[in-house]
Amino acid sequence: MKVSTVGVIGAGQMGNGIAHVMAMAGYQVQVHDIDQEALDASRGLIDKNMYRQVKNGKITEDAHTAALKRIQITTDIISLGQSDLIIEAATENERTKQKIFDSLIPHILDHTILTSNTSSISITRLASRTDRPEKFLGFHFMNPVPVMQLVELIRGIATDQETYDICFQVVESLGKTAASAEDFPAFIVNRVLMPMINEAVYTLYEGVGSVKAIDQSMKLGANHPMGPLELADFIGLDTCLAIMNVLHDGLADTKYRPCPLLTKYVEAGWLGRKTQRGFYDYRGDVPVPTR
Repeated sequence: MKVSTVGVIGAGQMGNGIAHVMAMAGYQVQVHDIDQEALDASRGLIDKNMYRQVKNGKITEDAHTAALKRIQITTDIISLGQSDLIIEAATENERTKQKIFDSLIPHILDHTILTSNTSSISITRLASRTDRPEKFLGFHFMNPVPVMQLVELIRGIATDQETYDICFQVVESLGKTAASAEDFPAFIVNRVLMPMINEAVYTLYEGVGSVKAIDQSMKLGANHPMGPLELADFIGLDTCLAIMNVLHDGLADTKYRPCPLLTKYVEAGWLGRKTQRGFYDYRGDVPVPTR
């Protein structure tokens, strides 16, 4: 099967980026969300990000215009049913994802491949709720999607080789690199990254260092481009907490216990950049540490 049409579910940060790179690679893309305002904002953001690439000389104005024409937005999930490949990029909540797939299944084609951009949830378990576990794959992009070069491909226990090969070819067509990961909690990138972020929060919680000192130490002492607390704000503290809970529940190891301070920030609604406050306060001209 050759993929030519792609459905993206979710008009948030990840869905925007996935639609962006798919359209730039020549695929016809439909972006679905239940919120029309989110869809309108999504299209505007994609346009803005593509225009930035034009100004930086990475793409031509003609390529920008053509790619935008390949993107459609819709609140009707039924219309996604004609897609060859569907990528679910909704919030990192298993029940939400299952409801989405339940509503989608009656409307898709026999050959349609279903995938999830989940960063931690079991692909085998998500696939088992569908009518095609053999055509279900984890398709995990990194954020920001247009910039980051890696895509994790995660096979569930029932995923067949043809499905994996087709998705591998799609990743290559985007000019990105596919890493094959086994279906264990948080896969590869977040299995390594999230415990580091969680440990940074513990370091703050226990008073070993301030927000500024911790981030500065990792940037200058370990040559990280972004400090772990700054990175947590960029990812979203609710997402970080969700992944840590998946690791803790799935592996039953106390080393993955989410830091109470991370939980407290999420309870306060201080989720990072998207809410203007997290480990930094972004409401002024310059981010200011909140602890």
